Formats: sequence, C-alpha cells, structure tokens
Amino acid sequence: MTTRIPVVENILSANDRIADRNRVLLDEKGVYSINIMASPGAGKTSFILKTLEALKGRLKLGVIEGDLATSIDAEKAMAAGLPAVQINTGGGCHLDAVMLADALPALPLSDLDLVLVENVGNLVCPANFQIGTHLNVLIASIPEGDDKPYKYPGMYRGVQVLIINKTDLMPYVTFNMNYFIKGVEALNPDVTIFPVSCKSGEGMDAWAYWITEKVRAGKQG
Repeated sequence: MTTRIPVVENILSANDRIADRNRVLLDEKGVYSINIMASPGAGKTSFILKTLEALKGRLKLGVIEGDLATSIDAEKAMAAGLPAVQINTGGGCHLDAVMLADALPALPLSDLDLVLVENVGNLVCPANFQIGTHLNVLIASIPEGDDKPYKYPGMYRGVQVLIINKTDLMPYVTFNMNYFIKGVEALNPDVTIFPVSCKSGEGMDAWAYWITEKVRAGKQG
C-alpha cells in the first residue's frame, strides 16, 4: 500500500490555484494558450516557428520559452517577429504555474490572439504540473522511436493534441506507425493527432486550420 506524501499534494494544489488564476487572466484578455511539451530535440522551437508561418495573417502570436538555461529559443522567436519571453528554470525540469504567472505580464496580451508556451524538454515532470493554458500539446518525433507511449504513459494521457513531427524521416528510420498509434490510443483514445514535417511543411496547413478554429471558438465562448 502506498501513501501519497501530503507535502506533494500541497505543492500541486497551490500550483493548480495559480494555474487557475493564469487561465482567468488569459480569458480576460481574450488570449488562447497552448502548453507545448516534448523531449529534447523533438522539434518544439521549429514547430513554433512553422506555426507562426502557417498562421501569418490569421492570428497574432506570442511565445513564452522555457529552458534550463540560455535565451537561444526566445531569440529565435523574436528574430521571426514574435513577442517572446524567456523563462530559465535554473535546472528545474518543467515549467510551473508561478513561472507562467511571472512571464505573462511581459507579453502584450491585449494585442495577441494566441500564446505558445514551450515547456522544458522532458517526458516526465511537465505532465504533473498544470500551468493555466487552454490546451496541452505533445510533440513526438520519428527519430525518438515508436515505443515512447509505452515508456511514458503519463505524458501521453495528459494531452489533447499529439504532433508527430519529422515525418520526412520515415523512409530512413525504423518506426512502426501502427504500433505507435496503438499505444497512444490505448492511453488516450480522444487525442487529436497531426503528422507533420517542420522541414517540408507537410501537415502544417491542417494544424493551422484546426488551431485557428479552436482559437476563434474560444474567443466567441
């Protein structure tokens, strides 16, 4: 028999209260928000930049970049014309609601439709911490292998959207898509899946259309 440690429950409860306040702020400003999670190298930043290209002229975007150190990803976003804020966790393996609460006021929220939050590259910790976004998105990439849903079930259960990135590498990498999808759907049968290639742009139009409709519906609601 296992006993959940009360201090962990208290930490998560406090985090969730702040996450709720973050959501209220975003709703008040009419901004839709996405928490983008993945392992290191899966293509989070590339996906964000391709999303910017695909949504140009449709939605106004801002970015919050989470990383252990450096501001490399935020600088890439700003170079692409996005308002961006960098969060350095100083070794922390995930973003939490407090970090997002500190970062949100640094963005021009009143001028934005959508905020993309790039979480720290990790397939364990981010799944346990709500930060107040409207949508949780996981990026899985072909080179990571087709066994990730089986090894990291917590992450795959906790998302509404799965991006399968680097599909252009399918001819060169051993990856059983049917096995992968079977593992995903066993954990999360309602997840929405978008196969994409940030290199070729394949699949990005479908994603851009879907998220545009999601943001517009959120604003109307």
